[in-house]
Amino acid sequence: EEMGAITAVEPTLGGLRLTILASTVLGDLQIGDSISINGACLTVVTKSDRSFTVDVSAETLSVTTLGRLTGGAPVNLERAMKLNERIGGHLVAGHVDAVGRIRSRQQDGNAIVFVIEAPSHVLRYCVHKGSVTVDGISLTINEVTDHSFSVAVIPHTAAVTTFGYKQVDDAVNLESDLIGKFVERLLQQRSQSPKPAPVIDKDYLKKHGLL
Repeated sequence: EEMGAITAVEPTLGGLRLTILASTVLGDLQIGDSISINGACLTVVTKSDRSFTVDVSAETLSVTTLGRLTGGAPVNLERAMKLNERIGGHLVAGHVDAVGRIRSRQQDGNAIVFVIEAPSHVLRYCVHKGSVTVDGISLTINEVTDHSFSVAVIPHTAAVTTFGYKQVDDAVNLESDLIGKFVERLLQQRSQSPKPAPVIDKDYLKKHGLL
């Protein structure tokens, strides 16, 4: 929805408290609401006319890039989607799966093509023309290799998100397609479920040469 900026980073017991300067997302934001910061879903703990604060747990710091943020750093902000709104990209939970790393940045016409290295447990859900979330931004996958995937970022996206600032070797938060995870889980459960016991009737006995 907008790009905010980190104004304070305060250490807490095992975690951090971040204060973020914002405008658009403050419209109807309430204490206790969920908000995505660079793709990580966090809870608003205080709010003022120009900023809000969130607490980041040790677990979230261990699996995201949030612990690397410093004062003045730009961040992507988005409130939770309402059920009566259009889905402008794909379903994003705000649960970061892994940290990826930008391996190349090249201009291609009016777009910037980024190649992002990702771990295998993220790449398994990446498909050509499928969806992936990078720092909270829903993007379409151009290509997938054994170690990375590529995305093309149009000028508008580069201008209104942190992608305009991203360079080679920068770390990014990755969330793979939520639907792909559910489908895989359902298929796993189906393959592991025991087969129903056969009905021993006259037809069964005939079929097996027992009558």
